[in-house]
Amino acid sequence: MPINVSFLQDLLTTVAEQGRQYLPSALIGEQEEDIGTLARALLSGRGEASGVAIARELLDRYRALDLEGRKAFFRVIANDFKPKSDVVKAAATAFLENPGEATLHELRNAVESPRQEFFRRLNLAAGATGEIVAMRRDLLRLKKSEPGFASVDDDIAHLFTSWFNRGFLVLRRIDWQTPAVILEKIIRYEAVHEIQGWDDLRRRLEPADRRCFAFFHPSLIDEPLIFVEVALTRDLAGNIQNLIGDPPPAPGENRSPPTTAVFYSISNCQEGLRGISFGNFLIKQVVEELVREQPQLKTFVTLSPVPTFARWLDRAVADEGSRVVTEADRVALQMLSDPGWIDDPEETEALKPTLLSLAAHYFLQSRTHDKRPIDPVARFHLGNGARLERINWMGDVSEKGLREAHGLMVNYLYELKDIERNHEAYANEGEVVASRAVKGLLRAAPKATKAKPQEGSLVLADKSGTGGTRASSGSGKS
Repeated sequence: MPINVSFLQDLLTTVAEQGRQYLPSALIGEQEEDIGTLARALLSGRGEASGVAIARELLDRYRALDLEGRKAFFRVIANDFKPKSDVVKAAATAFLENPGEATLHELRNAVESPRQEFFRRLNLAAGATGEIVAMRRDLLRLKKSEPGFASVDDDIAHLFTSWFNRGFLVLRRIDWQTPAVILEKIIRYEAVHEIQGWDDLRRRLEPADRRCFAFFHPSLIDEPLIFVEVALTRDLAGNIQNLIGDPPPAPGENRSPPTTAVFYSISNCQEGLRGISFGNFLIKQVVEELVREQPQLKTFVTLSPVPTFARWLDRAVADEGSRVVTEADRVALQMLSDPGWIDDPEETEALKPTLLSLAAHYFLQSRTHDKRPIDPVARFHLGNGARLERINWMGDVSEKGLREAHGLMVNYLYELKDIERNHEAYANEGEVVASRAVKGLLRAAPKATKAKPQEGSLVLADKSGTGGTRASSGSGKS
């Protein structure tokens, strides 16, 4: 028998209202200075009814606070609700002197942060989960200027990994019949390719060769956590204009069945859940759903943005000592300063080999301090076991696509038989698994002697391929 979530929330609300009679009068009011006392009362209390009532009062009080008031609240949580060092030391000493289940249990209790228990109790109130997610959104913004808040965030994130465990998430298809309250949020939360109103949304949801799926949590009934948009095609998509600009197919149009699923947009919806990974589960489950519905699908690929390429390129050009960008590159790249370069066939052809070669370097050789690819979308898909398949010239000529990546997009291919091997190569060695086509774009490192800088630059052929540190025969996020 399915659980009636609304009934449970109404029941909790009733418990909270009745529990207010147990609240000390000092805790009931509008005074901002009382929120710390309220938080301490929540953590020290034992009664369920009073706990629900205190949690609701505290959440209501928090919502009314201004920025400084919220900072003061988090300072109380950071400073007053941390493990006691003397208790931890005593428990650790006892365990070292007498290792056993009893002393280990005491040590675990001593080191667990009281903040976690505080937020568990705060979650007793009806609808509290969503409010705590919003509370963490505030915390993520505040901790940049308040280093002491980082430990509070660590504790909330630790709880969220359990509260938003994959086992609790529900996959739902989003279509044109989905309630408007959710469709409005899909428009608002789309983070990769902006949805230009209801007509644009309809073009993405209603055609027979379009799909959209989202993860939901039982405590956030009408709030998608993350969603993915999919186009069912007969080949690898090379630009976003063809996917989101096409009108819906005419009724009864005779078209061969699609063989390729293109994941062209993955959007996280809740800022307060940043760092809690859903995307890898979402892609895998959507693949299962699509294959169940259309077993002829054989290829699963993304059409992904390259959100930090232009920024990286600017830094590389500005670095006079760089051996990545040659003087010939700098001359060619000056064309990017002309906003009309995208409409000039001669300029685009002149830029193409330079940008593609530098993009190959960006993906295959540039690394962060921890030896991972610079591109955040690449880290996500490569970590999931995908292969960097193709770099697409003029993949996204929107204002955003030109600003972030000079129009480039990439395909990441999910080859089901290779996913585990690719994931292990990336996780253990930081290896970027890529096709020969992408690898072929990479120029040899410049020598000390003067050489023709653009010799060996290859224009990507119009066929699949991925480049990386390992060749293979053979994306927001997406």
